[in-house]
Amino acid sequence: MVARDITEGRSTRAIAVDIGLNATAIWQNTGNSFDCAIAGIPFLTAIKDERPYERATAPFRKQQFDSQRDPGEQSLSTWWLRSQSSFHAGEGILFYDPLANPYSTTIASNSYRVKKSYGVDIWTQGQVTLLHETTKGHVTTSPLDANARATQTMRSITWSGTDGYLLHDGYDVDRIAADGTVDHWIDTSSGTDDPVYAICDDGNYAYWVTNDTKGGKLDVRKKALSAAATSASTSMFTKTGTTVARATMEYVKQRIVMAVNNVVYEVQTNASTSTSMTAVYTHPNTGYVFTSIAESGTAIYVSGFNGVQSSIYKFTLDTTTGAMPTLTSAITAAELPVGEKVFKIYEYLGYLCIGTSEGIRIASIGTDGSLTYGPLIVETTNPCYDFAARDRFVWCATGVDTEPGVIRVDLSNEIESLRFAYAHDIHYDLYSTNTAHVTTACAFIGATAQLAFCIAAVNMGTQITNKALSGGVVTLATSSVHNLNAGDIVWIDGVGSPFDTGSPYTGETVVSTPTTTTFTFTSASTATVASTAVSTSTATVRLVGNVYAEHATNLREDGYIETGLIRYNTLEPKNFKRVISRGNFDHGSLTIQVRDVNGVLYDLITYDSLIGSPEVTITQPQGAQDAIGLRFVVARDSTSATEGPIFKGYQLKAVPATPRSRLISVPLMNFDTETDKYNSTIGYEGRAIERLAALENAESAGDVVTWQDFRTGELAQCLIEEVKFVDITPPDKRLTGYGGIITLTIRTV
Repeated sequence: MVARDITEGRSTRAIAVDIGLNATAIWQNTGNSFDCAIAGIPFLTAIKDERPYERATAPFRKQQFDSQRDPGEQSLSTWWLRSQSSFHAGEGILFYDPLANPYSTTIASNSYRVKKSYGVDIWTQGQVTLLHETTKGHVTTSPLDANARATQTMRSITWSGTDGYLLHDGYDVDRIAADGTVDHWIDTSSGTDDPVYAICDDGNYAYWVTNDTKGGKLDVRKKALSAAATSASTSMFTKTGTTVARATMEYVKQRIVMAVNNVVYEVQTNASTSTSMTAVYTHPNTGYVFTSIAESGTAIYVSGFNGVQSSIYKFTLDTTTGAMPTLTSAITAAELPVGEKVFKIYEYLGYLCIGTSEGIRIASIGTDGSLTYGPLIVETTNPCYDFAARDRFVWCATGVDTEPGVIRVDLSNEIESLRFAYAHDIHYDLYSTNTAHVTTACAFIGATAQLAFCIAAVNMGTQITNKALSGGVVTLATSSVHNLNAGDIVWIDGVGSPFDTGSPYTGETVVSTPTTTTFTFTSASTATVASTAVSTSTATVRLVGNVYAEHATNLREDGYIETGLIRYNTLEPKNFKRVISRGNFDHGSLTIQVRDVNGVLYDLITYDSLIGSPEVTITQPQGAQDAIGLRFVVARDSTSATEGPIFKGYQLKAVPATPRSRLISVPLMNFDTETDKYNSTIGYEGRAIERLAALENAESAGDVVTWQDFRTGELAQCLIEEVKFVDITPPDKRLTGYGGIITLTIRTV
């Protein structure tokens, strides 16, 4: 008997099983010439006219149905589509992947959010327009205090039919009308008087706390909002033995609540003696910093911090007398995370807005006055120092990136528990090389819908060692590096006249490129001061701040929205091909830009009244991309400052860039014994069933296997899609006759 060849295997095992081949095994022809192998199992093909070898491109587009809120959003053929028809759920997404539930009625879904907005109003559903421009106004000269608290406050007021606001700026309180007219309403002098430490109003009178400089004692004063700037204020009372170092106050529940140093007081507006000032709580730490006061339906809240610990305390009013309780230990309504300082609290629409060193939080208020605050709505570059509210919105004095401005929060659109829609709002393009300015306060201008905000001055920390004024130019030398640049507006604190003249004071402009310790500036004064050393060891240079007011009608010159990165809910590469926008471009223009994953922007097209809004081909970035973002820049009309475009939405088209796979269908012989092309006999009794079982096991595992076609030299990874076996050999008296044709279908991967 002829010895069995090694490729035949043993009498009870096929060779692939015999040598322990796994799903990724490679077959090598030795003594026999097989046509192909799958999962390391060799086969001869059984190709005939009626059993052809077939190759075809595998389907690569998933079958989809249109279930999105926006019709046509799911591609049924050809294009992958992504569109947005509104942006009123605000900013804050990195990727634009709409919610999984297409039937959600929550308007806060990602379908209506963007990565960023800048200079545009997104809050009207279905459209984006330019915000109003802002104009620079009155100068502010006070920096943040030693506890990083703002020394500016702004309060909406009306007087004698005039809409405006009170600006508290350290030593001064100015009454500023909507047209920008400034009254130095409370005018104290640095170095002579004490600052105004805190101020509030009840709509008729303003109340503030300072120190009686003659006696060095607490002094609470008042003045009618309608009184002229020249009218003297009235001292309600003084308190011997108490010298104000820091304070905050607010008119709440028909009374003044005032925190001076580490003591919280309740004061009636008609109080005339210090005995009317009731101490309701004294913090055991004399260095505790109270920062803000607010009210809800059942309670009064006072916020503050001690080092890195920050809390909000609650005072529940007596149900009979309405008086605040006198507490020996504070009732803590909320504690902020360690290191996060609370600077401002403000109640609106049943929520308590909390401005902190890290950004903005919103708290729900229980029926008993308890607070439950949510996560940071947005982490800001600078602290949130103030709030103003109108309609369903709250404006937050935080700055816009590094520019003076405010962020708007929509309290009617809760994206998730106590996290609300937000977006950057009006701001002023300062473009300063010094980014130390902080937005410290905001308020509406009287009863109008125009908002005003301000920034603090910046202490450059430089003591002045001499001064000289000649021909309207001043040269100053400083004892340390001042970090000033040509064009900066400065205020020289402590030098006095003639450097701080002007009504209103507008600051001094640095006119030459400064050295590290010397700079020059122009002065409004025409006096001549000798260039000799003077006693100004306490004087410092301050980079002034300003008040900014929203214009009633004029729009910003431009602004934009930037979408999240669009990836169609998959990380597979795509070829982004076309984009189209819709809107009204009769006035102004819309420029479409593409942003790659690294933030690089590419201009595509600018729509205007002449070009219209055609679909445009995307040519950059080149090649397949995992994701891209879009930026839509809206620009004001070139001839009318009150008109601009209306952007209503866009649609982006892409096709998948995934490498195409192949479906291969091949007929294979599967008999106990077979003959290769060299007439060599292969096999043994039972070989067919064993090879079929091995192949079916590889199929059942669902793993990637290796396909080898020795006729063409093809080697590929694949998935077994189907194994179909037809038994075509009849049994005889001695043998089972089990064997036939396997039709194997594989998908290359």
